[in-house]
Amino acid sequence: MKLADTKFADYMNPVIDAVNALGGSARPQEVYKYIAKSLNLPDEIINEDKKSGGSRYENQVAWARFYLAKAGIIDSSRHGVWSLTDKGRKINKLSNNEIQSLIREVQAQSTTPTNRNGRTAPETSTPSVIIRKKTPQPEDDVTESLPPPEQTNYREELLEIILAISPTGFERLCQRLLRESGFQEVTVTQRTGDGGIDGIGILQVNPFVSFKVLFQSKRYSGSVSAPQIRDFRGAMMGRADKGIIITTGSFTADAKREAIRDGVPPIELVDGEKLLNLFEQLELGLKPRTTYDVDRGFFDDFMET
Repeated sequence: MKLADTKFADYMNPVIDAVNALGGSARPQEVYKYIAKSLNLPDEIINEDKKSGGSRYENQVAWARFYLAKAGIIDSSRHGVWSLTDKGRKINKLSNNEIQSLIREVQAQSTTPTNRNGRTAPETSTPSVIIRKKTPQPEDDVTESLPPPEQTNYREELLEIILAISPTGFERLCQRLLRESGFQEVTVTQRTGDGGIDGIGILQVNPFVSFKVLFQSKRYSGSVSAPQIRDFRGAMMGRADKGIIITTGSFTADAKREAIRDGVPPIELVDGEKLLNLFEQLELGLKPRTTYDVDRGFFDDFMET
């Protein structure tokens, strides 16, 4: 297969670059916009539709992501977020030979035939991905899959890992968490002297209504006070509709009251417990494991002779 035969291959490196530049994770629309801007794509390419409907450009980028995912370079969560894998983070740029080899390997593994331009994608612009949960199989050694006793409280382990992350890394982690939760165009400001604002995002409530949201991330084990809530609110006034403060610690009683005080924009508070709950709900950084408890009562009836 020649590289020219697969137009979507031209977007493989740009997809990697875009996700990397956007913090290691991004929603599809963020990637489309970033690539279009970085490559200075003309409007006629961006706005061109396929015969079956939908953007041809977005379809080609989505196919590039599909092949990169099959190659283990890009990962896609069930919440529609594209992220770089460990393998993807180590890649600077794929050569033409590497791209051709990647395409051949993926197509050799695929049971779905594609035409020369990879246009067998579904009617939606993003190819569907099947998410499978790993559950124990009969041949699995269950004893080996169980964690040692000292690691059974995974919430403590998870919090310990998060607290060990650098402040910059925690900002990026919050960025990923917000994306997984449905926020669009989430960016980290990477600026100092900005009133404690660490990032901004868009929450699309429905097709007609969206909110601009500012967030602040605090990675420490202490408590966030009421004055810190007021300082953050002052920084966001006139710039956003809502604010979120995410901390690995807790909030004082006064801080909680200040966050919902009448007459001022409310501030959503995410403390350490709620943060861990979100990681559980989104299965972010956690691998689900299926286990069973024996219901002894069920067998009582069969014990009688």
